[in-house]
Amino acid sequence: MFTLNNKTVVITGGGSGIGKAISLLFAKQGAVVNIIELNREVAIDTVNEIVAEGGNANYHLCDVSKQQDVVDIFQGIGKIDILINNAGIAHVGNAENTTETDFERVMNVNVKGAYNCLYGVIPIMKANKGGVILNTASIAAHVGLSDRFAYSTSKGAIHAMTLSVARDFLSYNIRCNSISPARVHTPFVDGFIAKNYPGEESIIFEKLSKSQPIGRMGKPSEIAALALYLCSDEAGFITGTDYPIDGGFITLNN
Repeated sequence: MFTLNNKTVVITGGGSGIGKAISLLFAKQGAVVNIIELNREVAIDTVNEIVAEGGNANYHLCDVSKQQDVVDIFQGIGKIDILINNAGIAHVGNAENTTETDFERVMNVNVKGAYNCLYGVIPIMKANKGGVILNTASIAAHVGLSDRFAYSTSKGAIHAMTLSVARDFLSYNIRCNSISPARVHTPFVDGFIAKNYPGEESIIFEKLSKSQPIGRMGKPSEIAALALYLCSDEAGFITGTDYPIDGGFITLNN
C-alpha cells in the first residue's frame, strides 16, 4: 500500500522541515522527487540524502512568487503526477501593526506562490489525464491565533484555493486537498523563536509545545505520513477536504 512507483512529485520548500520529511518519504515509496527551493544548500543536502538511500531526486532553484520561473521549471520537468504546495513563511503581528511591506511579502510567498504552482501544474495534469495536489494550510485557517494576522490570512486563502481547485477540475481527474498542521518542531520553528524571542527560547518552546492539547509539537514525519496517504491511490475517493493534524488543537482547545 501507499506506493508511488512511477510517480513524479514536485514539492515546494522540499529541502527542509516538513517539506524535507515529505521528500524523503515519497522517495522511499518510489516517487521521482523534484524539490523546489530558494536555498541551494538544503536542496542539495536533501537530494544527496535521498540518492544515498537509493531514491531518485532532483532540485530546482526557484522563487515561487515568480510565475514565469515556476512555469518554466514545471514544463521542464514534464510529467507531474503530484504537487505539494508546501513553501511558506511566517510573520508576527496584528492588523494594526503589520506593515504593508510585511503583508505583501507573506502574500507573495504563501498565496501567490501557491497560485503560481497551481497555474503551472494544472495544464500538465490535464494533459496527463489526472493528478493530485496537496496544499499546506494551517490551524490558523480555522481558529484565531494572536499576532498572526498576515499568516492566518494567507492560510485561509490556501484553504479556499483548495476547495475551488477541487471543484473546478474534478472532471479532469485532478484531486485537491489540504492539510492543516498545528505547530511542528522543525528548524524553521527554532529559528522563528530565536529571531522573535531572543533570550526566551526555552520558555517559548515549552509554551508553544503545550499549546497543543496532546502536550507536544508534531513531528515532520507525522505530517509526511498524512501527506503520503492523501497523495496515494488509496485516497482516490478524497478531494476538496482539509485535514487538521494538530494534536487536538482545533477541537479540544475550545
